[in-house]
Amino acid sequence: MRRHLEATTESFPIAGTFTISRGSKTEAEVVTCTISANEIIGRGECVPYRRYGEMIEGVLEAIRAMTPAIERGISRESLLTEMKPGAARNAIDCALFDLEAKAGGTTVAAMLGVTDLAPMITCYTISLSDPQTMAAQVAANAHRPLLKIKLGTENDAERIRAVRLAAPNARIVVDANEGWTEANIEHHLAVAAQANIELIEQPLPASNDAILAKIRRKVAICADESVHATKDLAALRDRYDAVNIKLDKTGGLTEGLAMKAEAKRLGFKIMVGCMVGTSLAMAPAVLLAADCDYADLDGPLLLARDRVPGLRYDGSLVSAPRPELWG
Repeated sequence: MRRHLEATTESFPIAGTFTISRGSKTEAEVVTCTISANEIIGRGECVPYRRYGEMIEGVLEAIRAMTPAIERGISRESLLTEMKPGAARNAIDCALFDLEAKAGGTTVAAMLGVTDLAPMITCYTISLSDPQTMAAQVAANAHRPLLKIKLGTENDAERIRAVRLAAPNARIVVDANEGWTEANIEHHLAVAAQANIELIEQPLPASNDAILAKIRRKVAICADESVHATKDLAALRDRYDAVNIKLDKTGGLTEGLAMKAEAKRLGFKIMVGCMVGTSLAMAPAVLLAADCDYADLDGPLLLARDRVPGLRYDGSLVSAPRPELWG
């Protein structure tokens, strides 16, 4: 059957402003890939990320350039060698998964043998701000069981203490987004341990994280910007205790599944994370997050408007996707 590919861009407003150490944004700009065959439609969504040199126009171009390959029936496995990891390949890979499941009258979960589809706890992200504002935001969400706090400044010790005081019973992970330095990391690690923080994500720049191999710590450290695909994992074993798998980094669920298996083999804890996108982007990641240590799939909770239908969120519990959304 002949397949047809389309790629479009959409914008979804964020509820307020989403801020990390590298900047702020008020809308989520996403790229949607649609692959159809015999009136059956598969969809995938990606979020281009400037940190990795990706822009909307470039991702659209990369997806559309695969039209001849899609029309001749390229497989998801062959896609891994035809395209580099990143947002464009993610959108195509997830659309192919969706199309394959619908054409076969099944679900992606069934294809993967994922049977544990009980709702899972996702992190809920608190944007970077001054300590008082962050503490207020944390207090308003203290009922949530798992909070993710955006950090990455010289004065994060005060922020860590403030948010812990505001939510004494919540599990808390922090994400420094490469914002700490060799001069302050050990101090911040000590404060995090005192505050019973359970995970610290990407404290140092990916290009300057070798010192982590020499630092003793009581809090686990998770790689994000330092890890993209399966091939990156082995070199990180002496630096990190956990890895954050994001489909926009791996270039799709196919590579994400391989990366998850290898990360488990190497003894890493696993977080399945996301960019700020809609439920269509989260849906395949929810399946990937089954039996992982952390799910950070709160993108739709940060939006003022999500897709309809979207994923079902009950507080911080996210349920598996329904076929009318994806998979």
